[in-house]
Amino acid sequence: MSKRTLIASTVIGAFVLGSSAVSADQLNDLHKESAQTHVAAAKSQEKINNLYEQSQELLGEYRQVVDETENLKVYNDYVATLVADQQRGIDSLQNQIDNIDETKRGIVPLLFRMIDSLEKFIGLDVPIKMEERKARIERLRDVMGNSNVTVSERFRQVIEAYQIELDYGSKIAAYQGIMQYEGTDVTVDFFNLGRTALIALSLDQKNAWVWDNSARQWEKLGSEYLDSSIAAVRMARKQLPINLVKLPVKAAE
Repeated sequence: MSKRTLIASTVIGAFVLGSSAVSADQLNDLHKESAQTHVAAAKSQEKINNLYEQSQELLGEYRQVVDETENLKVYNDYVATLVADQQRGIDSLQNQIDNIDETKRGIVPLLFRMIDSLEKFIGLDVPIKMEERKARIERLRDVMGNSNVTVSERFRQVIEAYQIELDYGSKIAAYQGIMQYEGTDVTVDFFNLGRTALIALSLDQKNAWVWDNSARQWEKLGSEYLDSSIAAVRMARKQLPINLVKLPVKAAE
């Protein structure tokens, strides 16, 4: 080969080698940039996933807050209704407290009238446990004059006395006591069938009397009522089972 040809070949070879070296570097750079791009994309996707999960959590919390808000609204409306009802009760009590003095002024005279009426009734009634009933009236009058007893307690005791009087008309009872007959005190067993009949039986069970409330006196019973009177006393004391007995009862007028 001539020298000129040799020089040209050398120059071309050097150019080719230089071009190959440049292309390899560019490829390596492209690979690096592609890898970096993939890494950045993966990080971006991870951030997107985290943001999505956070948004879902926030959405769930928001829905929960909305539900709680609705529930609280309903509950607050309910509590407001209760408070309004309690306020009406408080207003009513306050009104009663404000008028308590006036109420006392009305109750006390009423209690005195009730005691007077009860005493009058007992004086006209069949004399069942008469001493006990008169003593109860005296206790009521003592209570009315006792400043340490409240008005409500006085009212309770008067009503209780009325209830006891009411029970006398619906129960049977037998008890021992003293009756006055023809100016003499006689110890007897009393038997009362409500207020329908009041019988007195001598302790030796040989005599019996019945109370005549119209004449306000005792009347001696005939022998035909003696066995029935004895049985009635024993039944009232639960010594015999309850059964029919023959007793003198006045017809209603």
